[in-house]
Amino acid sequence: MAKPPNKSASRTRLETVEPIGKRVLVRKDEDKKTTKSGIHLPDKVEIPTLTGRVIAIAAQIDRDDDYPIRNYDRVLFNPKHAIPVDFEGDNRLFVIPIEDIVAVFRTQADEG
Repeated sequence: MAKPPNKSASRTRLETVEPIGKRVLVRKDEDKKTTKSGIHLPDKVEIPTLTGRVIAIAAQIDRDDDYPIRNYDRVLFNPKHAIPVDFEGDNRLFVIPIEDIVAVFRTQADEG
């Protein structure tokens, strides 16, 4: 006789990626297919981007005031040591050493 399905095994489990050490998880922005002047590039030609959004921060970085990085910050990064994460078919996630985050984009509030 077959066993009834295990209800806890049939529940969907959510898998996450948590960077460890001095690293952050970044979702790289889409490569541009149009130049600033509006010229559309062929499908095989793209302008590589080195920007993305911080998705997760290692606990070691989150507690360190020397690194003003927060979730959802838009950052400029050096891709040399970026480690791609194959996660749910998304090829734009990268674990990046904090030293390779070279700038954070900030918006200045208008005063007046």
